[in-house]
Amino acid sequence: MTRRIIVTGGAIIKDPEGRILLQRRSDYGDWGLPGGGMEPGEAVEETMIREVKEETGLDIASYGLHAVYSGPRMNYTYPDGNEVVFVMFLFHAEAELAGKIGEDGITLRFEDKERESLQLRFTALDEIDLASINLVQRPVFEDLFDNKSGILRT
Repeated sequence: MTRRIIVTGGAIIKDPEGRILLQRRSDYGDWGLPGGGMEPGEAVEETMIREVKEETGLDIASYGLHAVYSGPRMNYTYPDGNEVVFVMFLFHAEAELAGKIGEDGITLRFEDKERESLQLRFTALDEIDLASINLVQRPVFEDLFDNKSGILRT
């Protein structure tokens, strides 16, 4: 089976309390950061902005590059057996959240027409269960837990 390279743009979005926006995706069923695959002709930051809008309804107000993930930790096999290698561009992003957080204070209110997002919620880093995070994004969370930094992450 041939492996494909998929370039993605994703976002770390925090609420005023510093909690991270997590998305439970319909394609994996587990949790991760909002983001997705680049379309032909897009700049990677355009990919992140588009994907965040599609999956969360949020408009990105500002952003900065957090890290680029590539290498062996980015190998992934989909449930159907397709093997891919991700190159993940991850941004710190700010979005306007006023009026968009539910009464529970953690749920992002959004009706996802494409049904990519099963749930959207803000979670404190120390409350995130690594086992619930999608395998391809676990390296990101491992680095966040360990407070590792640096633009290029392999």
